[in-house]
Amino acid sequence: MSPRNTSASTGGAHQPRTTSRHTGLGRIIVAVYGVFALSATARAAYQIATDFSAAPLAYLLSALAAVVYIVATISLATRRRGGWALSLGAVLFELVGVLVVGTLSFAAPQLFAHPAVWSHFGSGYGYIPLLLPLLGLWWLWRHRPRQDSAADVLQS
Repeated sequence: MSPRNTSASTGGAHQPRTTSRHTGLGRIIVAVYGVFALSATARAAYQIATDFSAAPLAYLLSALAAVVYIVATISLATRRRGGWALSLGAVLFELVGVLVVGTLSFAAPQLFAHPAVWSHFGSGYGYIPLLLPLLGLWWLWRHRPRQDSAADVLQS
């Protein structure tokens, strides 16, 4: 019998499946997102608390990045229904944010008196903010929910 959980093997109760999205490289991606969630949160909190008037746009964008990293970390780590879709939304939002803020930081540098997490495409973080959503999207695509997942949910 297949190791998947189905309504037949669980007495009719739906249980989340264990997927390879939560092992190996998936765990590393979650860990990197977690580190960025912590570092962006700490950076934004410190900047907003100590010198907000110096660069409000940059500091608010750093806070937005922190929220996105927190959502991505939690949604990537969860096995709950909807976690994959929330992860996809967070990672897509992150990619668009990095591209827009990165472009603006070069095109209109006066808007960024101080750097934000995503300014200059994340150069202050070794360009990881630019590469991480690309890796995340690739990973999510490779581990997208199977078509029969919807049938399993409907059967429960």
